Amino acid sequence: MKKIEINSAVKTIFFLGLSVFASLAAAQNLDPNRFEDSILAFEAQDAKSQPAEGAILLTGSSSIARWNDQAEAALAPLSVIPRGFGGSVMGDVLHYLDRVAFSYKPRAILIYEGDNDTWYKLPNDKIVSQFEEIVARVHQALPETRVYALSVKPSLARVDVWPAAQQVSARLQAIAEADPLVHYIDVATPFLKSDGTVMTDIFIEDGLHLNDKGNVIWGRAIKAGLMQIEAQFE
Repeated sequence: MKKIEINSAVKTIFFLGLSVFASLAAAQNLDPNRFEDSILAFEAQDAKSQPAEGAILLTGSSSIARWNDQAEAALAPLSVIPRGFGGSVMGDVLHYLDRVAFSYKPRAILIYEGDNDTWYKLPNDKIVSQFEEIVARVHQALPETRVYALSVKPSLARVDVWPAAQQVSARLQAIAEADPLVHYIDVATPFLKSDGTVMTDIFIEDGLHLNDKGNVIWGRAIKAGLMQIEAQFE
């Protein structure tokens, strides 16, 4: 009986390992076409009411997508176009850059990615190089358009990958420091307690997405970062 129990435990560990490996392998090959319906929905919305050119385009993963309906009020008087699509990674923004950003001819593009990327264990070099490619394409297509990179926010659900997220944020900040058209906004520090741990009362039940209090802190940090430059263009 004891031998059977050991074999059963080994099998359980083996299959769990296979499951994790399969998940990580799938994450390395995320198909951006999984968001085609979301992008088509944005385009259908634009067909009914086309946003004005020269606004600030907001895009990125669920922290932006879940905020789409609140962003305009939170960032007023700045003119913004919320186009977040939840679950995305940096490579998805790169793939849809023409349709989710360039088509609006924005004066600035704000991007929040790196959260899902690090959770999926995508290599930091890949995340950063994709951001650099986004910046290069923006410079080529819209030479005067500014790019704002948000730091990866901390969360209760993703403590295990927080070191990797911090490394990505530091590298995005370094890119901004070297390029006058790229700016970095720290949205992580406002969510941290004095001991460096993340606040516990700013998330919904999943420990990842922001509740009303979290969204207020998030909005204030983003607005403060944008207003320094963008206010003069309103």
